[in-house]
Amino acid sequence: MESLLRALAVLAVLFVGLFQHGAVVDGRPSTSVLTVPNGAPWGTWRGPEMCPYHFLAVGFSTRVEAKQGSGDDSAMNGIRLICGKDEQRSPITTVESHTGYWGDWSNAQYCPSGVLTAFQLRVEGRQGGGDDSAVNNIKFRCSSGHVLEGTGLDWGEYGEWSQDCVNGGICGIMTKIEEEQGEGDDSALNDVLFRCCARA
Repeated sequence: MESLLRALAVLAVLFVGLFQHGAVVDGRPSTSVLTVPNGAPWGTWRGPEMCPYHFLAVGFSTRVEAKQGSGDDSAMNGIRLICGKDEQRSPITTVESHTGYWGDWSNAQYCPSGVLTAFQLRVEGRQGGGDDSAVNNIKFRCSSGHVLEGTGLDWGEYGEWSQDCVNGGICGIMTKIEEEQGEGDDSALNDVLFRCCARA
């Protein structure tokens, strides 16, 4: 089991490197990567998942576990991209990198026009002996200038905006997920990377 986990960690590092440095992923070339500096430290990078050719992300939904009271809070567990062809809302397809195990998916939110081009994370910092929830929410900026906010929780603070996709939009996702901790403290989603692709 330990050797399998070590192999998965090596693969994750390789995937992150490819994802970040403009390589062809899932058969689709991309132009840049979007990151933010305030991601939480736990977990392993998983994914990547890419929209199909000629599709860019026109919306998203989030998987969030509601506040657990005296229980263990994991907050945001996943992000799903809604990909549209040529910026249209039909046909659409969805992609998501590995997600946590708790919570429900929200209704989809769409850019009024255009595509997703930048993001911002709300992250709760280390709680010491307290309950770590890591990523709590996300905002996306659309190429039209509109800002969409997820249905996450309110712990932590929003950090800096990522850079913007130039001459295109978000087309891929890779998530950093802490696996289920059993009796330990579950934080689920800790960080995310998005890839940009040029318009068709």
